[in-house]
Amino acid sequence: MKFVSLIVPLLFLVVFAVALFRRVKLYDCFAEGAKEAAPLLLSVFPYLAAMLILSELFESSGLARMIADFLTPFYRLLGIPPEISSLVLIKPFSGSGSLALLSELFTAYGPDSYIARCAAVAYGSGETVFYISAIYFAGTKKKLLRPIAVSLLANFAGVVLGCLLVRIL
Repeated sequence: MKFVSLIVPLLFLVVFAVALFRRVKLYDCFAEGAKEAAPLLLSVFPYLAAMLILSELFESSGLARMIADFLTPFYRLLGIPPEISSLVLIKPFSGSGSLALLSELFTAYGPDSYIARCAAVAYGSGETVFYISAIYFAGTKKKLLRPIAVSLLANFAGVVLGCLLVRIL
Protein backbone atom coordinates (compact mmCIF):
# COMPACT_ATOMS: atom_id res chain seq x y z
CA MET A 1 0.00 0.00 0.00
CA LYS A 2 2.92 2.38 0.59
CA PHE A 3 4.03 2.10 -3.04
CA VAL A 4 0.61 3.21 -4.28
CA SER A 5 0.79 6.37 -2.19
CA LEU A 6 4.14 7.21 -3.81
CA ILE A 7 2.94 7.03 -7.42
CA VAL A 8 1.75 10.65 -7.72
CA PRO A 9 4.81 12.21 -6.02
CA LEU A 10 7.11 10.04 -8.15
CA LEU A 11 5.24 11.08 -11.27
CA PHE A 12 5.75 14.75 -10.36
CA LEU A 13 9.45 14.15 -9.74
CA VAL A 14 9.86 12.44 -13.12
CA VAL A 15 8.06 15.29 -14.91
CA PHE A 16 10.20 17.87 -13.10
CA ALA A 17 13.39 15.94 -13.87
CA VAL A 18 12.55 15.68 -17.58
CA ALA A 19 11.65 19.38 -17.68
CA LEU A 20 14.92 20.33 -15.98
CA PHE A 21 16.86 18.07 -18.34
CA ARG A 22 15.26 19.81 -21.32
CA ARG A 23 15.86 23.21 -19.68
CA VAL A 24 12.19 24.13 -19.56
CA LYS A 25 11.27 27.04 -17.31
CA LEU A 26 8.83 25.23 -15.04
CA TYR A 27 7.34 28.21 -13.25
CA ASP A 28 6.78 30.17 -16.46
CA CYS A 29 5.08 27.19 -18.11
CA PHE A 30 2.89 26.68 -15.07
CA ALA A 31 1.90 30.34 -14.98
CA GLU A 32 1.11 30.29 -18.71
CA GLY A 33 -1.08 27.22 -18.30
CA ALA A 34 -2.89 28.78 -15.34
CA LYS A 35 -3.47 31.92 -17.41
CA GLU A 36 -5.10 29.84 -20.15
CA ALA A 37 -7.31 28.04 -17.62
CA ALA A 38 -8.82 31.24 -16.21
CA PRO A 39 -11.25 31.89 -19.11
CA LEU A 40 -12.39 28.27 -18.99
CA LEU A 41 -13.02 28.55 -15.27
CA LEU A 42 -14.99 31.75 -15.76
CA SER A 43 -17.15 30.17 -18.47
CA VAL A 44 -17.88 27.00 -16.46
CA PHE A 45 -18.44 28.63 -13.07
CA PRO A 46 -22.03 29.90 -13.57
CA TYR A 47 -23.23 26.47 -14.74
CA LEU A 48 -21.44 24.73 -11.91
CA ALA A 49 -22.76 27.15 -9.29
CA ALA A 50 -26.31 26.78 -10.60
CA MET A 51 -26.06 22.98 -10.51
CA LEU A 52 -24.70 22.90 -6.97
CA ILE A 53 -27.35 25.32 -5.70
CA LEU A 54 -30.18 23.44 -7.42
CA SER A 55 -29.03 20.06 -6.11
CA GLU A 56 -28.82 21.44 -2.58
CA LEU A 57 -32.31 22.94 -2.89
CA PHE A 58 -33.60 19.62 -4.23
CA GLU A 59 -32.36 17.83 -1.12
CA SER A 60 -33.15 20.56 1.43
CA SER A 61 -36.68 21.22 0.22
CA GLY A 62 -37.79 17.67 0.92
CA LEU A 63 -38.73 17.14 -2.71
CA ALA A 64 -36.08 14.43 -3.05
CA ARG A 65 -37.55 12.53 -0.09
CA MET A 66 -41.10 12.85 -1.46
CA ILE A 67 -40.08 11.55 -4.89
CA ALA A 68 -38.07 8.73 -3.32
CA ASP A 69 -41.08 7.69 -1.23
CA PHE A 70 -43.27 7.79 -4.33
CA LEU A 71 -40.83 5.61 -6.31
CA THR A 72 -40.26 3.07 -3.50
CA PRO A 73 -42.90 0.57 -4.75
CA PHE A 74 -41.41 0.72 -8.25
CA TYR A 75 -37.92 0.20 -6.84
CA ARG A 76 -39.12 -2.76 -4.77
CA LEU A 77 -40.63 -4.31 -7.90
CA LEU A 78 -37.21 -4.10 -9.60
CA GLY A 79 -35.38 -5.61 -6.62
CA ILE A 80 -33.94 -2.38 -5.24
CA PRO A 81 -34.28 -2.20 -1.45
CA PRO A 82 -36.59 0.66 -0.46
CA GLU A 83 -34.01 1.82 2.08
CA ILE A 84 -31.69 2.97 -0.70
CA SER A 85 -34.34 4.81 -2.74
CA SER A 86 -33.04 8.20 -1.57
CA LEU A 87 -29.51 7.26 -2.56
CA VAL A 88 -30.61 6.18 -6.04
CA LEU A 89 -32.42 9.47 -6.49
CA ILE A 90 -29.74 11.78 -5.04
CA LYS A 91 -26.68 10.20 -6.73
CA PRO A 92 -27.23 11.85 -10.16
CA PHE A 93 -27.43 15.25 -8.45
CA SER A 94 -24.89 15.24 -5.65
CA GLY A 95 -21.84 13.13 -4.94
CA SER A 96 -21.35 14.43 -1.41
CA GLY A 97 -25.04 14.09 -0.56
CA SER A 98 -25.11 10.51 -1.80
CA LEU A 99 -21.90 9.73 0.09
CA ALA A 100 -23.54 11.00 3.29
CA LEU A 101 -26.57 8.77 2.61
CA LEU A 102 -24.27 5.81 1.96
CA SER A 103 -22.51 6.42 5.26
CA GLU A 104 -25.86 6.57 7.08
CA LEU A 105 -26.91 3.27 5.50
CA PHE A 106 -23.65 1.64 6.56
CA THR A 107 -24.18 2.86 10.10
CA ALA A 108 -27.83 1.82 10.25
CA TYR A 109 -27.61 -1.62 8.62
CA GLY A 110 -23.95 -2.59 8.89
CA PRO A 111 -21.47 -2.68 6.00
CA ASP A 112 -22.03 -6.38 5.25
CA SER A 113 -25.82 -6.28 5.01
CA TYR A 114 -27.68 -6.72 1.75
CA ILE A 115 -28.93 -3.13 1.93
CA ALA A 116 -25.43 -1.72 2.49
CA ARG A 117 -23.95 -3.79 -0.32
CA CYS A 118 -26.71 -2.68 -2.72
CA ALA A 119 -26.14 0.90 -1.61
CA ALA A 120 -22.40 0.57 -2.24
CA VAL A 121 -23.05 -0.81 -5.72
CA ALA A 122 -25.58 1.96 -6.41
CA TYR A 123 -23.06 4.56 -5.27
CA GLY A 124 -20.18 3.06 -7.22
CA SER A 125 -22.04 2.26 -10.41
CA GLY A 126 -23.57 5.69 -10.81
CA GLU A 127 -22.30 9.13 -11.64
CA THR A 128 -23.31 12.65 -10.74
CA VAL A 129 -24.96 13.11 -14.12
CA PHE A 130 -26.12 16.68 -13.70
CA TYR A 131 -22.81 17.89 -12.26
CA ILE A 132 -20.83 16.29 -15.09
CA SER A 133 -23.34 17.61 -17.65
CA ALA A 134 -23.05 21.12 -16.24
CA ILE A 135 -19.28 21.02 -16.68
CA TYR A 136 -19.14 19.13 -19.97
CA PHE A 137 -21.84 21.09 -21.76
CA ALA A 138 -21.07 24.51 -20.24
CA GLY A 139 -21.30 27.16 -22.89
CA THR A 140 -22.38 24.81 -25.67
CA LYS A 141 -25.61 25.10 -27.58
CA LYS A 142 -26.08 21.34 -27.81
CA LYS A 143 -29.35 19.71 -26.87
CA LEU A 144 -28.88 18.12 -23.46
CA LEU A 145 -32.03 16.02 -23.13
CA ARG A 146 -30.77 12.95 -24.98
CA PRO A 147 -27.32 12.60 -23.32
CA ILE A 148 -28.74 13.27 -19.87
CA ALA A 149 -31.60 10.80 -20.41
CA VAL A 150 -29.18 8.11 -21.59
CA SER A 151 -26.88 8.78 -18.63
CA LEU A 152 -29.75 8.56 -16.14
CA LEU A 153 -30.98 5.36 -17.73
CA ALA A 154 -27.47 3.87 -17.57
CA ASN A 155 -27.19 4.87 -13.89
CA PHE A 156 -30.51 3.26 -13.12
CA ALA A 157 -29.68 0.10 -15.08
CA GLY A 158 -26.43 -0.13 -13.11
CA VAL A 159 -28.34 0.03 -9.84
CA VAL A 160 -30.91 -2.59 -10.90
CA LEU A 161 -28.29 -5.00 -12.25
CA GLY A 162 -25.97 -4.31 -9.32
CA CYS A 163 -28.65 -5.15 -6.75
CA LEU A 164 -29.49 -8.30 -8.71
CA LEU A 165 -25.84 -9.37 -8.69
CA VAL A 166 -25.53 -8.59 -4.97
CA ARG A 167 -28.55 -10.79 -4.32
CA ILE A 168 -27.19 -13.62 -6.45
CA LEU A 169 -23.64 -13.47 -5.13
